[in-house]
Amino acid sequence: MATTTTTGKIRPRALVRSSGGPRYAVALAVDALGTGLLRPFLLLYGVTVLQLSAPATGIAMTAGVVVGLVCMPAVGRWLDRGARSTVVAASMLVRVLGVVLLLATPTGHVWLFATAALFLGIGNQAWPAAHAALVATVAHGRERDAALAAGRALRNAGMGIGALLATAALAGGTTALQALAAVTGLAYLTAAALAWSVHLRACPADTPAKDADDGPAPRMRTLLAANVVYVFCLNVPEIALPLILVTQLHASPVWSAAIFVANTVLVVTLQVPVTVLLSRYSRRAVLALAGVVLTASYLGFLAATSLGDGWGAPAVAAVSVVCTIGEIIYAGSATALVTALAPAHAMGRALARFELSTGFGLAVSPAVITALAPHGPAALWGSLGAATLLSASAVATEKDQETRL
Repeated sequence: MATTTTTGKIRPRALVRSSGGPRYAVALAVDALGTGLLRPFLLLYGVTVLQLSAPATGIAMTAGVVVGLVCMPAVGRWLDRGARSTVVAASMLVRVLGVVLLLATPTGHVWLFATAALFLGIGNQAWPAAHAALVATVAHGRERDAALAAGRALRNAGMGIGALLATAALAGGTTALQALAAVTGLAYLTAAALAWSVHLRACPADTPAKDADDGPAPRMRTLLAANVVYVFCLNVPEIALPLILVTQLHASPVWSAAIFVANTVLVVTLQVPVTVLLSRYSRRAVLALAGVVLTASYLGFLAATSLGDGWGAPAVAAVSVVCTIGEIIYAGSATALVTALAPAHAMGRALARFELSTGFGLAVSPAVITALAPHGPAALWGSLGAATLLSASAVATEKDQETRL
């Protein structure tokens, strides 16, 4: 079968097959749609439907994400025993339980809400590693990179559509939020059934003998540490830019919404083409390039904010396109690099460790961004730029060390 990268062309049918097949693609789309219906509005659900305080709701959600990371070592071991579609389906079913608990939570009961957030967090943390392991079993080489990129594009499209539908339904008040939660639960249940029906498993007995002698999963300390910094870029459109635009540039919230929509559209349309285009270079070199592009965008934000209230907002919006390109390059190379570095018998544990670093970065980045922002643009964007450039340098240097070995 021709790949999407050896010819430089994207063949949709081959891409669907290498991503897990048509049923699995439908499962991903349904799951993403359900996630988009509820995930952006979970805080609003706690505050308006359950009448919890905003700080209590935020703490419960953060705790759910952080505690959910604890399950990742077990997920990695489960994957390394050969499970694939079963783990993906389980990550979706856990979120069904979270939605059921959410709907059953009485007004004012923060602990039951926190438990629901925990199950949702477990599913959200387990899914990326399980999905990447499934794709790595079906596709190989650069075709795998394109398949992972296609999965991310499809997920962003589904979540974007779900969020738009939910936004339109919010006029219905608390009843609409409860209805959205119920639809989300049904979507997760449907997606889990579709994913499980794929019946994909990687038999450990089929692992080549040379892999069995390779020892434990690679630790990838430098890559994982760099990933914690890289992943801050995912929260720039959602947290950093709205904060800067509204509080420092006194711009209309419309700018923040436009930047978020543009980010989603660019990821959906460019993730696969950019990943295929850069497949002629090593994954590690591309990941280092992502760090350079992100650093340039952070410095661009620093320059844009110095323009003041008049031209500041349009300049920030223009620079956000560069930041999104950096995000696309990062997302298309990071997970693919992990799957290329890990031996087959330790693929699950390697992906679980990578997801731990991603989850940690996503958990701490809002606190770091909001702590740096009051000290001025130089403190925020200068710190992010320096840390990202240092991480890119570390990634590139590790490549040279591997080459010498």
